[in-house]
Amino acid sequence: MKAGSGDQGSPPCFLRFPRPVRVLSGAEAELKCVVLGEPPPTVVWEKGGQPLAASERLSFPADGAEHGLLLSGALPTDAGVYVCRARNAAGEAYAAAAVTVLEPPAPEPEPQPAEGPLPPPGAGEGAPVFLTGPRSQWVLRGAEVVLECQVGGLPEPTLYWEKDGMALDEVWDSSHFALEPGRTEGRPGASLALRILAVRLPDSGVYVCHARNAHGHARAGALLQVHQPPESPPEDPDEVPKPVVEPLKCAPKTFWVNEGKHAKFRCYVMGKPEPEIEWHWEGRPLLPDRRRLMYRDRGGGFVLKVLYCQAKDRGLYVCAARNSAGQTLSAVQLHVKEPRFRFTRPLQDVEGREHGIAVLECKVPNSRIPTAWFREDQRLLPCRKYEQIEEGAVRRLIIHRLKADDEGVYLCEMRGRVRTVANVTVKGPILKRLPRKLDVFEGENAVLLVETGEAGVEGCWTRDGEDLPAICQSSSGHMHALVLPGVTREDAGEVTFSLGNSHTTTLLRVKCIKHNPPGPPLLVEMFKGHKNTVLLTWKPPEPAPETPFIYRLERQEVGSEDWIQCFSIVKAGAVEVPGDCVPSEGDYRFRICTVSEHGRSPHVVFHGSAHLVPTARLVAGLEDVQVYDGEDAVFSLHLSTIIQGTWFLNGEELKSHVPEGEVEPGALRYRVEKKGLQHRLILQAVKHQDSGALVGFSCPGVQDSAALTIQESPVHILSPQDNVSLTFTTSERVVLTCELSRVDFPASWYKDGQRVEESESLVVKMDGRKHRLILPEAQVQDSGEFECRTEGVSAFFSVTVRDPPVHILDPREHVFVHAITSECVMLTCEVDREGAPVHWYKDGQEVEESDFVVLENEGAHHRLVLPAAQPPDGGEFQCVAGDERAYFTVTITDVSSWIVYPSGKVYVAAVRLERVVLTCELCRPWAEVRWTKDGEEVVESPALLLQKEDTVRRLVLPAVQLEDSGEYLCEIDDESASFTVTVTEPPVRIIYPRDEVTLVAVSLECVVLMCELSREDAPVRWYKDGLEVEESEALVLESDGPRRRLVLPAAQPEDGGEFVCDAGDDSAFFTVTVTAPPERIVHPAARALDLQFGVPGRVELRCEVAPAGSQVRWYKDGLEVEASDVLQLGAEGPVRTLTLPHAEPEDAGEYVCETRDEAVTFNVSLAEPPVQFLAPEAAPSPLCVAPGDPVVLSCELSRAGALVFWSHNGRPVQEGEGLELHAEGPRRILCIRAADPAHAGLYTCQSGAAPGAPSLSFTVQVAEPPPVKLISELTPLTVHEGDDATFRCEVSPPDADVTWLRNGAVVTPGPQLEMAQNGSSRTLTLRGCQLEDAGTVTARAGGTATSARLHVRETELLFLRRLQDVRAEEGQDVCLQVETGRVGAAGAVRWVRGGVPLPPDSRLATTQDGHVHRLLIHGVVPADQGTYGCESHHDRTLARLSVRPRQLRVLRPLEDVTITEGGSATFQLELSQEGVTGEWARGGVRLQQGPTCQIHTEGHTHHLVLSGLGLADSGCISFTTDALRCAARLTVREAPVTIVQGPQDLEVTEGDTATFECQLSQALADITWEKDGRPLTPSPRLRLQALGTRRLLQLRRCGPMDAGNYSCTVGMARAGPVHLVVRERKVSVLSELRSVHAREGDGATFECTLSEVETTGNWELGGRPLRPGGRIRIRQEGKKHFLVLSELCPEDAGEVRFQAGSAQSVAQLEVEALPLQMCRRPPREKSVLVGRRAVLEVTVSRSGGQVCWLREGVELCPGDKYELRSHGATHSLVIHDVRPEDQGTYCCQAGADSAHTQLLVEGE
Repeated sequence: MKAGSGDQGSPPCFLRFPRPVRVLSGAEAELKCVVLGEPPPTVVWEKGGQPLAASERLSFPADGAEHGLLLSGALPTDAGVYVCRARNAAGEAYAAAAVTVLEPPAPEPEPQPAEGPLPPPGAGEGAPVFLTGPRSQWVLRGAEVVLECQVGGLPEPTLYWEKDGMALDEVWDSSHFALEPGRTEGRPGASLALRILAVRLPDSGVYVCHARNAHGHARAGALLQVHQPPESPPEDPDEVPKPVVEPLKCAPKTFWVNEGKHAKFRCYVMGKPEPEIEWHWEGRPLLPDRRRLMYRDRGGGFVLKVLYCQAKDRGLYVCAARNSAGQTLSAVQLHVKEPRFRFTRPLQDVEGREHGIAVLECKVPNSRIPTAWFREDQRLLPCRKYEQIEEGAVRRLIIHRLKADDEGVYLCEMRGRVRTVANVTVKGPILKRLPRKLDVFEGENAVLLVETGEAGVEGCWTRDGEDLPAICQSSSGHMHALVLPGVTREDAGEVTFSLGNSHTTTLLRVKCIKHNPPGPPLLVEMFKGHKNTVLLTWKPPEPAPETPFIYRLERQEVGSEDWIQCFSIVKAGAVEVPGDCVPSEGDYRFRICTVSEHGRSPHVVFHGSAHLVPTARLVAGLEDVQVYDGEDAVFSLHLSTIIQGTWFLNGEELKSHVPEGEVEPGALRYRVEKKGLQHRLILQAVKHQDSGALVGFSCPGVQDSAALTIQESPVHILSPQDNVSLTFTTSERVVLTCELSRVDFPASWYKDGQRVEESESLVVKMDGRKHRLILPEAQVQDSGEFECRTEGVSAFFSVTVRDPPVHILDPREHVFVHAITSECVMLTCEVDREGAPVHWYKDGQEVEESDFVVLENEGAHHRLVLPAAQPPDGGEFQCVAGDERAYFTVTITDVSSWIVYPSGKVYVAAVRLERVVLTCELCRPWAEVRWTKDGEEVVESPALLLQKEDTVRRLVLPAVQLEDSGEYLCEIDDESASFTVTVTEPPVRIIYPRDEVTLVAVSLECVVLMCELSREDAPVRWYKDGLEVEESEALVLESDGPRRRLVLPAAQPEDGGEFVCDAGDDSAFFTVTVTAPPERIVHPAARALDLQFGVPGRVELRCEVAPAGSQVRWYKDGLEVEASDVLQLGAEGPVRTLTLPHAEPEDAGEYVCETRDEAVTFNVSLAEPPVQFLAPEAAPSPLCVAPGDPVVLSCELSRAGALVFWSHNGRPVQEGEGLELHAEGPRRILCIRAADPAHAGLYTCQSGAAPGAPSLSFTVQVAEPPPVKLISELTPLTVHEGDDATFRCEVSPPDADVTWLRNGAVVTPGPQLEMAQNGSSRTLTLRGCQLEDAGTVTARAGGTATSARLHVRETELLFLRRLQDVRAEEGQDVCLQVETGRVGAAGAVRWVRGGVPLPPDSRLATTQDGHVHRLLIHGVVPADQGTYGCESHHDRTLARLSVRPRQLRVLRPLEDVTITEGGSATFQLELSQEGVTGEWARGGVRLQQGPTCQIHTEGHTHHLVLSGLGLADSGCISFTTDALRCAARLTVREAPVTIVQGPQDLEVTEGDTATFECQLSQALADITWEKDGRPLTPSPRLRLQALGTRRLLQLRRCGPMDAGNYSCTVGMARAGPVHLVVRERKVSVLSELRSVHAREGDGATFECTLSEVETTGNWELGGRPLRPGGRIRIRQEGKKHFLVLSELCPEDAGEVRFQAGSAQSVAQLEVEALPLQMCRRPPREKSVLVGRRAVLEVTVSRSGGQVCWLREGVELCPGDKYELRSHGATHSLVIHDVRPEDQGTYCCQAGADSAHTQLLVEGE
C-alpha cells in the first residue's frame, strides 16, 4: 500500500468514514464519506487494487467534501472491499468499507390483490422505522403488562427488548416475562411484544425496544411505573399480607445535620428476585415530594435525600427491602442541629393560583440583619417578578405572575447560613411539574414525567421550541411521559410541556462518558526495501479497541523537531512509503499511533531511518499571460516536490541563481522567485515589442511553456480610487494629487465644472504619473468640487475652506446680572479674533438692534446694552461666536420689591451643632435689613453672626442648638422674608465597632465589651441571645462619656453567647466564647521520663504547671501518695515537687504527677551501680606460651572493694600449685610462675557470684611451636588482558616464611609483581597481566606447596565513542576520531574506506592518544567523499564524509555610500578567492567600463568607481557571481540650495506695499524670512510667495513699525540684511469739520475729508478720546471720516476735534437741554407704622437732573431725620423713625414738574 504527501497545506483527513453495507441482490448500495484537505483532495474509488470507472451501474456523486459511491442493481459479484483514496499535494489518505450482497429469501405464495394500496412508511428497503412504539403505563403491583411495538424496514429488522439498559435475562428469571410476536393485523413489518407477568415494584423503569437491520438501528422506549395498591384486606386468603416493619434488633446509626442542609441516606440491597424497597419515617411510609427525593443511583444503591432539613424532619428513617425470599432492614436516626441564632418567625408553606401571587413572610431577630432569598439553590434578586420588602425586622417575598415552574422550596437566609424554609405550591392545570434540570449521561435513557389535574387532556412536548416526535410521548389518565432512549448531545436543550397557557420547563443536559483512548500498535518494524521505498509493519493494539479505529502515520526529517502526518490507514498492518511522499531528499524517521473516537494512543517510533528522494510532478502548469504595456507579467507553476528548475525566455536560459537580471543589457528585466513548491518568473515592465515571447520551465521530469501577449494599456487613475473630501482653514496650503497609470500623460483640472486657470493663487504641476493642483493660501471662496479629468476617467476632490474657529475668551462661565428698573445693563463678550461675526440671542430668539437694545463692537469686544432695563427685558441671553456660546442670565427687579430672594417661606431642618445659614438677597446693595427671631430683634454674638455682601444678607448660626429653633424674619421697610428653623438631636450612631466582634476568653477572665457612640447622652440597651440583660455582680454595665461597656468580671463558660448593643438607630454585635483554662504541665516537656538514682541518696521529682494555681496529685505505682517524713510534697508558685530525702531501693517505681488535663510519668530506679570491667576494654587475644614460661592475667574493676571469682575451665581456681591471686586496689591479678600443659585452658574472672554478673575471660595455650604448613590452597584465576591477578593462601604459623614461584622460577618482587603479608595470609599480585603472563603460580612453605593456573584472556577492544558523519568544505582539514574502552596496542585498530584499508597517502595520518584514535585528512578534495570506518577485532564503526565544493565567501562586503550630487562613489568588495569573475550592476542594470564607470580587480578585491553622479543614479549597487550576490545602497543627495540673487534695500511711503525678492538655485526649496532676527509668519498684511525659483515677501499697508532689517535663509545660505525705510505720509485737511447745534435726545454727525485715502485718525469730544460703541459710531469711506453721536445729552456739549497725523480740524457741538420731567412718580398716599422708616422715590427723565423735596411747602434738608439719595435718574427721600407729627403732604419738584404724596402715620 502506497501513499504520498507533502508538507505544504494539509494532507487529506477523513471526517466520516464509509460504513459497511449489506444489501439484497438487485438493490442499491451506497457508500459515503467526508474528507477534507488543503488543497481539496482528489478522490478515487478502488476495488481489488484497481481504480473504478463510472458506468451505467456505478457512479460517484460528490457534494463539497462529501464523496460517495452509488452501485445500482447490486450483484453477488459486486461484493467485496471498496477503498476510497484521497490525495493532494500535501499527502494521501484512504479508508475502506465492505459491501455484502445477500441473496433474497424465497417468497412465500400469498394471494395478490388486483390493486394494492400505497406502501406504508417503512415498507421499502431501508433502515428500521417504528410504525407504532410502546406506550408508557402506570399500573398496580401484581397486574400484567404488555408492551408492544411494530417496526418497518427491509430487510426485516431484528427486535429485542432492554430494561434500564440491561438485557431482560440479566434482570429477571425467564418465568417472569415472555416475548411473543405482536399482532400485526395485516400491517407490514416486524412486531414483538413484551409480556410481564405479575409486575413487582422493582419492575418500574424504562423499557426500550431495539430494531436493527443492515441499514441501521432504531429504538423506542416507554416508562413503566408500578405502584403499591391501597391498603385493603386481601381478597385472596392465600395472599401474603403486607409485612410490617419489624422493630430493630440493634441500635440505629446516628446522623447529624445542620438545619437548612441536605441529608442523604443510601441503602444498597442485593437479592434475587430483585427486592422491593420502602422508606419509612417514624414507622410511617414515606412518599416522594418536593423535599424528599427517592431514586436509585448509578451504583445500584437506593437513595433517600431530605432537602433543607428542618427540626420537624428529625426521627428514625428505615429502609425496608423484601422479596419472596425474605426481608431486611437498615435504619438511621436523624438529628437536626438548630442554630443558636434563629428566625423570630419562620416561613410558612403557602399556596397560590397560577397567574396569581404568593407571599412569603418571616421575621429576623434584629432589623439590621441582612437577608437573602433563594429558590432552592438559586439566589433571587429584586425584580418585578420577585418583589422583596423589608419592614423593620419583617422580611417579605412576593412572587408575581405565578406559573407552574415557580413551585418549589424557597429559603430566606441570614448571616451564618441560618435559614428558614417553606414550600410554595402553585395550583393550576399542571399538578406535578418538571425538575428544573436533568443530567443524563450520553447513551442513557431520559424520562420526563408530568401530572395534570384533568385526565385525558392533550399536552404538547417541545425542545427548544420544536415539537418532539409522537413516538417518544405517552399519556395515561393524569400522567404524561416523555421517554428519550439512548440520548445523544443533540437531545440536550430546554424541554417544555405545555397545556393551554400553563408551561413547565426543564433543562436537559447530556454529559459525555469518559472513554479510555485505544492502545498503541505493537511490534513495529521498518524494512528498507528496493531503492527509494521503505516498508513499515505493525500488529494491532491489545486489547483491540471497542470502537472503529485507524492508524495515523507521521514522518520526521532527521535533524528536525517537527512531525508531519503522512496518511491514515484503516485496517492494514503494513504500509509501503515511497520517496514521493516526502517533500525533499533526506533521512526520515516514522512513528505511528492508533486513533478512534475516544482519543489517540501514544506514538510508537519505528527504529532507524530511511533515505528517501521525491520525484517531481507538475501539479499546476504554466498558463498564457496577457498584460498591458508597462505592467509586470507573472508566470507561475506548482510542483509536487521542492526541486530546482531552469527558466527559458525565447529559448534562452535565464540565470536561476540570480534573483534579478536582464536578458540583454538595457533589454527586458526579470525576477525569479521560488517559495516552497511554487516557482515564479516575473517579467518587469514589459513593452509592446515583447509580445509573443515564449516562456519555458524545465526540471528533472517536468517541462512546460506558455506565451506572453501584451496589449496597449489604457490610462486609468491609480489614486485616489474614491471621491476625496478635504477640509482646510483659510491661508492654509492645499495640494490635490492625482496619480495616473501612465507617465507624462496629460490631464486637466476643473473647479465646479469650469476649467481652472493658473495664477499666483492656483498652481498646476505634473511630475511623471502625478498631477498636482496647489492653492498656496486657500481662501473661503476656493471651496468647491475639483476634478482631474483625462480620457474619460476623472478623480474628484471636495474641498472646503473655512475660517479658523472663533473662541470666546471672556466670559468662560455663566454670568448672572441683577438690576432694577431703568438701570443700564451691559453684557460684554470678548472673542479671540477681531472682525469675527457674533450674534446675540435672548430666550432663543436672535436680538435685533433697537432703541431699547444697542449692539456695540469694539475690536474683539462685543457688547449688548439695555440703556433703561425694564422687568420684561430680563431673560436668558447668549453670545454666539462660531461653535461657542457665552451665557448671561439677566434679572430686572421692580423697585417696588426690595427682596429678590426668597420669594416665599423657607423651612430649614438641621441637627444640633450643625451650621445653619439664612440668606436674603436684595435688589439694592446699600439697603439695610433687620433680623428678628419669634418677633424679637436678634443681637449679634459668637453664636449668631450677621453678614453683608453686596446685595446678599446672611444670618449664620455656626453651631445651632435646640433652643435656636423658631421663625426668623429678614425685614426691610414693610417687606420681610420668613425662615422657619427646626433643630433636632442628631441620630445616634455607633462609631466603634463597625463590624461584628468575636471574643474568646477563658474562665474567670475579665471580658469587656465596649461600644462608642456618636453622642454622649444617648441611651443603649444590651441583649444576650436576644434577651435584654440585667445588671448583677457577674455582669456590670458602665457608661463613660460616649463609651458604653458591658463587663463580665469573672467570665464563666455559660456567659458565652451573642451580645448586642442596641442604640436605637444602630446596633453592634459581639460573639463571646468562654472556655475553662487548661491545666497544663509545661515542664518537663516529655510525658514520660526514666530516672535513675543511687542508693542511698536524695530523689526529687519536679513539675512546672500553668496556671500557677493548678492543683496536682502524685501517684506511686497507681496509688495516690500522701506527704510524710520520708516523702515530701512541695508547691512554690508554678513548681510542684515530690522529694525522697533518703531513698531506699524499695522506693523505686512509677511516679505520676497529674493535673486536671495532663499528667507526666517518672520511672524511678534505685540501685547500686553494677561492677564493670574497665581494663582491658575488649576480650584479650589467646595467650600462647611455651612450657615453663610465666603467665600473668590482669584486669581492672570499676569498684575497688568488689569481689571477684577466678575459674579455670569452669572450675574455681585455688591458690597454690604454682598459681597466685593478687588484688591491688581495683586491679585483680592471676600469676602462673611456670606454665605447663595442665595450665592451658579458659580462665574467667567474674564480678560477684550472682548469675549473669560481669565477667572477663582469658585463653591460655601451652604447646610446642607448631610445624610450618599451608592451610589454604591457591585458586586458579582467569583475568582479562590488562587486569590485575591476585593469588592468596594462608600459612601456619602466621610468621612462617612463604616462597612464591612462577613457572618453576622463584618470584622476585618488582613493579609488576607485589607480595604482601597480613597475619597468616600471603598474597602475590601481578599488575597489568599480558597474554604472555599466563602460566603456573606456586606457593611453598616448609615442606608443603600449592599451585594454581593463571589464564589471561584477551580483552575486547570496543568503541565507546563512535564515528560521526562529517560535512566539510573542499580544502579543509578533517579529523575522524573514536574512543576505545581500553588502550589498545599499536595496530589494534585499522582505518578503512568503503571496506578497504586506506592506501598510503601523504594527506592521511593516523594517531593514537591513549584511548583515542584519530584519522587526519589534510586538505580534503571531492574524491575523499565516502564512508570511512574504524575496525578492531571485536567492533566496527562507520561514518560518512561529505565534501562540498569550496564555497565563495565574502570577506569584506559592500558598504552603503552617500554622495552629493555631481560627486563620485567608490565601492570595494573582498572575496575569499582570487580570479573570480563577476558583474557589477546598478538597479539591476549591468555596468560597463566607461568614462563615468571604472571597474578593476586587485587580487581578492574588486573595485567600482562611479563619477559624475546625479540624483537619478541613486539605487542598489550589486556585484554578482555564479555563487553569490552582494549589494549596497548608493544614495545621491541633492546639491545644497544657494541664493542666486538676494533682496535689495527698499524705501516706501507709509500705507504702501513693500516687496522683497530673492532668487534660489532650485525651485523646490523652503525659505525663511526674518525681520530684526525674528522669523516672519504669513498674516493678512504679510504674504510669502514662491514663483518657480523666485521667493517674494510682501508687506501691505506698511507702517512705521514695519521699518527695519530683513533677511532670508535657505539651508545654510543666507542673504541680507536689507533695510526697509517707511516714510511718513503727509496728510492735509481738504474739508473742515462744521459745528452742530442739536436738541437733547437728537443725533449729531461730523464729517472731515483728508488728502490721503488710507489714513487713520482720532476723534475727541471735550478733550476726551472717543471710541466706537454705544451712542458713538465712527467710520471711514475713502478719504472721508465720519463721527456720529446719537441720543445727545447736555453734557455732550463741547469741542469736537479730529486729528490725522499733523492735520487736524475742530468744530463745536451745542446741545439744547429739554425740561426735566418725572418718568415715575411716588404714590399719592403712603401709610407707615410709627417708628418705621418711610421711603419716597421718583425717577426723572435724565440722570443728573436735580430735584427738590418739600413738606408742607418747606424745603427739606438732609440730616438725622431726612436722608436724600440719588442714583442715576432715581431720587429718594428717606424719613427715619416716623412719628405722628411727620404726617402730612410731601412734594418733589423736578424742574417745572412736581409730585405730591400724603404720608399717613399709623399706630401710637
